[in-house]
Amino acid sequence: MAKYLIDANLPRKLKIWSTDQYLFVHDINPSWLDHEIRKFAHERDLTIVTKDADFSDFMFVGMPTPRIIHIRLGNMKFAELEAYLERVWGDVCRMSDEYRLVRLYRDRIEAVD
Repeated sequence: MAKYLIDANLPRKLKIWSTDQYLFVHDINPSWLDHEIRKFAHERDLTIVTKDADFSDFMFVGMPTPRIIHIRLGNMKFAELEAYLERVWGDVCRMSDEYRLVRLYRDRIEAVD
């Protein structure tokens, strides 16, 4: 059963996302706006994985929001992104189970409740 919804701004071909735990906005409706993605994820108790700051901003304006994993790594080559995520993804998922917002940076991971 799916647990994560990968936003259209992230690559689908990452090995860590090749299980049935991951759904992709691109496969469902690539033209969805942010509020439609948020609603879909919220109704299905999915964690949104995104590079888009708007999703984490929703949390701070009191909107009902699903859990968010916000990837803030800047521009990276695919191989570099894949290597980084493979190294930290288990910890990120555990943190996301406990906190509503997890932010990934090159030098740290932050969690916000």
